[in-house]
Amino acid sequence: MDDALNLRPPRAAPGRLEGCPAPAKLNLFLHVVGRRADGYHLLQSAFRLLDWGDTLDFAVRDDGEIRRVGDVPGVAAADDLTVRAAHALRAASGCTLGVDIVLHKNLPMGGGLGGGSSDAATTLMALDRLWGTALGSARLAEIAVGLGADVPFFVFGRDAFAEGVGERLQEVDIPPAWYVVVAPPVVVPTARIFTAPNLTRNTPPVKVRGFTLGRTRNDLQPVACALYPEVGEALSWLESFAPTRMTGSGACVFATLETEAEAREIASRCPSRWRAWAAASLARHPMLGMAT
Repeated sequence: MDDALNLRPPRAAPGRLEGCPAPAKLNLFLHVVGRRADGYHLLQSAFRLLDWGDTLDFAVRDDGEIRRVGDVPGVAAADDLTVRAAHALRAASGCTLGVDIVLHKNLPMGGGLGGGSSDAATTLMALDRLWGTALGSARLAEIAVGLGADVPFFVFGRDAFAEGVGERLQEVDIPPAWYVVVAPPVVVPTARIFTAPNLTRNTPPVKVRGFTLGRTRNDLQPVACALYPEVGEALSWLESFAPTRMTGSGACVFATLETEAEAREIASRCPSRWRAWAAASLARHPMLGMAT
């Protein structure tokens, strides 16, 4: 079992920001309500931030070079969303500065927790301040759309009802909660889930006003469980304690609890072949205010 990281605002020094939080997210539900002519799926979801995730350090460079310092297993530097986010911000702003990026990776890859997207959003918000580009949250959200479906939510930085391909966001009021998150040791490629022929793609839309989580589901969950049986095994184990659902396209699953003690007790019982965390909901992204 790993403890929650209790993410906090970054530490600032001239030309540097350290410990910049990149929180995990949960999809409290995820419906596929249609498909666009270009192949992108139309979604509805309720996003929630967790007080647990990755952290990043940034140091400004005067030579214009954008570098990821250190390795991230399985992700080439050129493909890293933090590097792509830095290049996208510089292209949008005309800035000529560079940056060294150090990523402290805690979130599992291919887990449905939004790790890469959250890292990209934190990069946008941190560099908007460090580079003095001052584009602000609205413009950063526009840039975020080009980086991935979940990135705009992390720039938005609050519990949200999402529609479209994830870019249409409305703030929603969801009561605070504690969660147990279980990560089976499998990587679930999002593209494989969305291209599965048996994926439900016509769930009737729900209204943001009055939607109840009890009448929702994750349309991707049956597909992920069929392709990756260990996701189903983790769901079955966690459901013996509390109502459980998969987040995103998997592989992580979560249960909602009322108290920290309950969450930590359940996480402590997790079978050794999986990882588990107890984490609290996070009402506001700690990086909000970095971009004005």
